[in-house]
Amino acid sequence: MNPANTFEYVNKFLYFVVQPDTSKGEGSLLCCSGVNLFRLLPITKGRHRTLANPARRGLQLTNLGIKSLALEHGAIPIALKGDYCAGIVPVEDGWYKELFKIEKAPESLPEKIIHYGVRTLLQKTMTSSLLQVNLPETLLTPDELQLFLEDLCREYEQ
Repeated sequence: MNPANTFEYVNKFLYFVVQPDTSKGEGSLLCCSGVNLFRLLPITKGRHRTLANPARRGLQLTNLGIKSLALEHGAIPIALKGDYCAGIVPVEDGWYKELFKIEKAPESLPEKIIHYGVRTLLQKTMTSSLLQVNLPETLLTPDELQLFLEDLCREYEQ
């Protein structure tokens, strides 16, 4: 699914989708994000000090950062409950998902959310997993990042 003005970054490990919420008018965005906890297990399993899964906690912290980013741009983040991301996100097991809405968002915000979200999720996950991984300097395409993460998982499989 890719309606007009939708920004997507989706692979088998993670996704960030930002699309207009047409029910609320211009400047209203629906933000869907998720991380596949099962696929990242070779990286995260047994490599953290807390009971929380590093990838799950990484997504939670990343989305808090995205909400702060929205506020910095004069937008208003709003918590949502429900299945607003149905048809947008993967349905198989292993995904931890979050969603929220942003109102009064400037046109430049969706692209910034994608760049910030992907990079920050990876940084938070690696840091929480107590790994010092050299992440790519620039945002890779979703397929390139998937290959990078697959190689990393093979390296850390036990």
